[in-house]
Order: sequence, then structure tokens, then C-alpha cells
Amino acid sequence: MDRNTIIGFLLIFVLLIAWQQFMAPSPEELQRQQQIQDSLRMEQVRQDSLARLAEARQLKDAQEAAAVTQDSASRANEMALLFGPFAPSAVGELKTFKLGNDVMEVTFTNKGGRIREVWLKDYYKVVLDSAFKEHKVPLRLLEDPKDKFEYLLPVPAAATGQVSTEDLYFDVQQSDNAITFRAYAGEGRWFEQRYELEPGSYNIKYTVDFVGLDQILDRSEENVVLNWVTWLDKLERNTRYERNYSTIYYKPTDDDPDYCSCTRDDEEDYTGQRLKWLAHSNQFFASILLPETAFNGAVMRTEVLDPEAEDLKKLSSAILVPHDGPFAMDMYVGPKDFETLYAYGVDLQEIIPFGRSIFGSINRWVIRPLFDFLAGLIGSKGLAILLLTFIVKMLLYPLTYRQIYSQQKMAALKPVLEKLRAKYKDDQQALQMEQMKIYREYGVNPLGGCLPVFLQMPIWFALYRFFPAAIEFRQESFLWATDLSSYDAIVYLPFTIPMYGNHISLFTILWAATTVWYTWYNSKQMDMSAMGGGANASMMKYMQYGMPLMFTVFFNSFASGLTCYLFFSNVLNVTQMVVTKNYVIDHEKIRQELEANKAKPKKKSGFQARLEQALKEQQRLQEQQQKKRKKK
Repeated sequence: MDRNTIIGFLLIFVLLIAWQQFMAPSPEELQRQQQIQDSLRMEQVRQDSLARLAEARQLKDAQEAAAVTQDSASRANEMALLFGPFAPSAVGELKTFKLGNDVMEVTFTNKGGRIREVWLKDYYKVVLDSAFKEHKVPLRLLEDPKDKFEYLLPVPAAATGQVSTEDLYFDVQQSDNAITFRAYAGEGRWFEQRYELEPGSYNIKYTVDFVGLDQILDRSEENVVLNWVTWLDKLERNTRYERNYSTIYYKPTDDDPDYCSCTRDDEEDYTGQRLKWLAHSNQFFASILLPETAFNGAVMRTEVLDPEAEDLKKLSSAILVPHDGPFAMDMYVGPKDFETLYAYGVDLQEIIPFGRSIFGSINRWVIRPLFDFLAGLIGSKGLAILLLTFIVKMLLYPLTYRQIYSQQKMAALKPVLEKLRAKYKDDQQALQMEQMKIYREYGVNPLGGCLPVFLQMPIWFALYRFFPAAIEFRQESFLWATDLSSYDAIVYLPFTIPMYGNHISLFTILWAATTVWYTWYNSKQMDMSAMGGGANASMMKYMQYGMPLMFTVFFNSFASGLTCYLFFSNVLNVTQMVVTKNYVIDHEKIRQELEANKAKPKKKSGFQARLEQALKEQQRLQEQQQKKRKKK
């Protein structure tokens, strides 16, 4: 690993740390968010509503327990008190119903008239047993018993002023691909939910209707609150990264898509602002509501749970739905596949966390389609990574050739620089000035060849976000790696090392080993005096070998697709270096070029003149300080 590569890696590491610090909220932002939370009218309404509903449910449970001592007339009166005109729908028998197509099976319940779980037939969840052996089990979404999908109906005739559809038993009408739930509130009056499953699709046509309820619902309330709560299940092996890529996404009608914080508890108040869609999202799967018109607003909250908890996160959305007629929407429950989401035409693809900067654009419109093409061409995601690495290296080879050529020119000057180092071994300032003269005299740039490193940095940053976000790599195996979107554990440890984990990633180890070997091979060609000699050279030497060790800790739990790419990249770096140095570059031509440059008349550039002047001034000040010390 030469100095330019070290500088590139240092810049990457510094930028990663800076990016994390930049994304962290400032104290002012935290204070502002707290103020917003304290003043959320919408959230207060929701909490009050839920409290009243809890009270009503407690009353209902107590009355049901005492029902054995009551006559039917008395019980009917109490149901009427609690649920108003919806009292006939407050009593029933719990039943489940199913609709399915080629890609999923949806289970419904008549209590609440909602989805109870969705089974995705083409996807699996991997669980590890006590021996760290992987087992695939069916992948189900919206399956947690704590989940809620309830409409809080403003019914003045009810004891608490509200009725939750979660407490109602719906009548059911089912066909081959559709199911309709109705909760009756008297003759010719009902609340209706209709689901229609499309063939071969993860999309469900969903409509709610308030038939004849204009005289029952509170006229002062223009909207009904849809209380949607999802307890996200842990679906991936690397739950730490899954947690950081799971949140609520939403799109205001007049703005770009946005999201709640992925790494901390967060709350966003969009009361009074219309929303085009809203999504509760895991790392690779999402449940999305897309109304035909728009929601009238929402309050969204994410709660990060303890890493040892059964669930990953709790996502809550209080959505304002108008009740002046049928309200139609699409309900998407499935994988975060780019092409599928992009086809909706409303920026749904933005819920795939490729990044929001230029690196996100590179992922969406350059790397992703290129990977899809290569994977479709050769049928293997791992081989597609290898082929992409080869393409990138070949595109950058002209610049890599210049880098290696510059290094060989420096190597040819090594005997001259060795003499200078022996002559000025006790005067580093003079040594640096003489080195600058030698470089100018022979036409050598000690920083030549940095460009390939800097040109690859956007690709590295983009791939850093690409592999953990692209579902195409989820549970795709290559060599010993069973999931290119997660780490490739070759060995599990009986203990956990802080920051490192309880496993060893083989691709990471191979990347680190080839980096160290490449560094050693490159250092034989380098003149360490070009780095200032002394302490500077020693520090650079330690950094050359320390950087791979530091990144080994960082990459051990990262997506094996990225470490696979970095390992292949190192192998190609070594191959290009050896082949170019031994079979492409004419070393005799380099010596002739250096001699020809030496014979040419030299004219200092403005930068060189200022640099030499600065070195001379530094040397003069150093000599003055030494004289003062001698006088003392």
C-alpha cells in the first residue's frame, strides 16, 4: 500500500466519521424536536382517544365477566352505552379468512376487519440455533399480536365519544380474490373495509367507506384517525444494521420523500399537511399505504427497542382520513424491489436506503442497473461483483498506469535520494529542500498517481450503502458466504469482542491480508525519505500496516458483498502492479526520460517557489532557535 492509497483510506475513514457526526442532531435540533413533541395537538388527541378506548375496553371486559348474572336486555343496554349505534357489532365470534396469489397469502380477521398476517411465499427468514446453524423459516409481515390497524370513529353517542374498529366484529363477504368487512350501525348504515388481491402482485386494492354514517359521526370532525402500529420483527441475521435501515418513510404532496430517524427515537408532526403515501419499513420489506388522493395529515413516531428485545422497533402512525365518502388506496406489503416500487411513479423507490446525496444517485442509476445487467448475464451475484470490480479496474487502468509509472520514476531516483539522506542526515529541513530540487530537476512528482484513489472514493462510498440496501443480495450465496447483504461468518466465537462481534468474517480477513501484502510489496519500491524521513516516515509506516487492522474491526460485521468487492479489488491491484511493473513499463526508457528532464532548463512554478521560500524561512527560524539555545 503506497502513500497515496493510505491517504485515500484515511480520507475515507475521516469522511465516514465526519458523516456520522454530521448526521447526529445538534442540541438545538434536539431541543426543537422536544418542543414539537410537547406541543403536538394531533398526538395528544390520539393519546386521549386511546386512553378513552382503553377505559371503554376495561368496562366492556368487566361487563362481559359479569354477564352471567345479567339478562340480555341489561347487557344490550350496556353495549349501547359503550358503542352507541355500533353496539350490535361489538359482540361476535373471532374468525379468520385467507386470500392468496402466487407470491403471497394474506390472513384476515373479522375482529377489526383487518390484516392479521402476510406470508411472502418467495422469501424466508433465517434463524440461528444454539450451534449457529442456519435454518430458513417462512417470512411473515404484520404478524405481531401487538400490531394495530384501527379507525377511531368519532361517535358522540358512545360513552367515550369514540369507537375503535378494533373492538368491532365485522360481517364478511368473500370471493376468490376479494373480501369485504362491514360493521353495522343500524339499518342502512355501516363502516366498510374492502380488500382486493391482485394476481401475481404484492399490491392490495383497499377501500374504506362510511355508508350512512353522516348522522352518527361527529360533524365537527372532518377526519377519522387511522391508528397504525407495527412492531417490526427481526428478519435479518445482522439485526444491528437491520435496525439502522428500518423506519417510517413518507412523502408530502408538495415535497420530496422524507423519513423518521433510523438510529434514535423520533417523531414527525405533519398535521394539516397532505401526504401522498406513508410506509412502515424494515431493511428489505415494507408495508405501504398509497391513497388515490392524499391523507390529510399524520403524526409518525419511531421507537428504538432494546437490542435484547424480541422486536426490532415500534412504528406508530396516526393518519387523518376524510370520512365524506369512499376513500380508496393501494396497500403494498412486500419486498423493497426497486423496479416494482419505481413503477408506482410516486418516488416509492426512495424508501430503499441507497443514500440521499450524489452517492445515492450513483447507486440508483449507475451501480444498480449495472449489477442487474451483469447478474442477469452470468446468473451469479458473486461473479457479478467480481466482473464489476474488473470493469472498474480496467476503466481506471490508464490512471493506474500513470500511478505505477510515477512510482517507478521515484524508485529510479532512490540512489540519488539515498546520497542526499546520508549528506543531510542531521538536518531534515535542508534534506527536504534538496529533495524538492531533485524532484524539480528530474521532473518527478512525489504525489503523482493520487487520482485513481480519489476517483474510486465515490464508488467505495456508494457501495458502502448499496450492499446492505439492495434486496437482490439478500440471502444470495457466493463461495462460503450465505448472504451477501450480511457478514460472512466463517467462525463463530464463544464470546463477543466489543466493536468486533462474536464472529470472524473471512472476506474481511482476506481483504486485510492482501492489503498488508500489497503494502509490503509497494513499500519496497518507495523511498520513505520522500515523506520527510525520521518520525514522519516511521508514522507513515505504522499507519500503512495499522489501517488494515482498524478497518478489519469496522468491516467484520458489514455486508460481505462489499468486503468481497474490496478483496477482489486488492487482488486486481496486485496483479496490475506486478504485470505493469515487470512486463509493461520500460525501465530503461524511464532512466532516459529522467536524464532528459535533468538536461532541460528549469523554471520554478509559483507554487514551488513559495514552497521553497517557506522551507528556507522555516530553516532560518530553526537555526536562530539553535543559536539561542547555545548562548544559554
